[in-house]
Amino acid sequence: MSLILSIETSTQLCSVALHNQGHLIATVQSEEEGAHAKQLTLLIEEVAKKANIKLNDLVGIAISIGPGSYTGLRIGLATAKGLCFGLDKPLIAISTLKTLAAKHADSVHEILIPLMDARRMEVYTAVYTHKNLHALESPNALILDAFSYTGYQEKSALFFGNGVQKFKESFPNHTFSYDLESPYPEAKHMGKLAYEAYLNKKFENLVVLEPDYLKEFMGQKPQKKYI
Repeated sequence: MSLILSIETSTQLCSVALHNQGHLIATVQSEEEGAHAKQLTLLIEEVAKKANIKLNDLVGIAISIGPGSYTGLRIGLATAKGLCFGLDKPLIAISTLKTLAAKHADSVHEILIPLMDARRMEVYTAVYTHKNLHALESPNALILDAFSYTGYQEKSALFFGNGVQKFKESFPNHTFSYDLESPYPEAKHMGKLAYEAYLNKKFENLVVLEPDYLKEFMGQKPQKKYI
């Protein structure tokens, strides 16, 4: 067996899955507020119990590396690193946008375009072919406008993810197709990507690997207090 544990924490949906040679054998998830911090390790234990395996049986651990929630990505990566250190297993990093696209890998559409909401009119996005999920455009942060993706109007393009609604409503284009269902990336769609990376020994350095935020975190500065 080639068991790989996949962890996805980039959005409000926290999910964990187990695959054997890329085939799904068990998955669990939670949308409860704060699930990443409170339930992730419990979800990992639960999925291992459902599959009747021990974590030491794993050949590797895959993490959805971003973009996405700053807090969620940090918690997911820290958990994955801890497991890799403790179990002496390799770590595999998968783009969150590619995970989202993997759900539609069997689509009849030629072009797959995930859109993850990055607030206001900005999205995290990439462009993939439906065949082999080849990246035509690498993951990037994009401010949407009327000219976004016009180069794909002659193609059969499918847009999906939690950033689709604002793009469709703000810049309607009848040449595009939209999927508004299940807008979040899920660990159960990471299996084939993770197994391919495992076969090609695309493992990460546990010491230096950081989440792929795509843009700098802009937190609020604390207000000065005057006496």
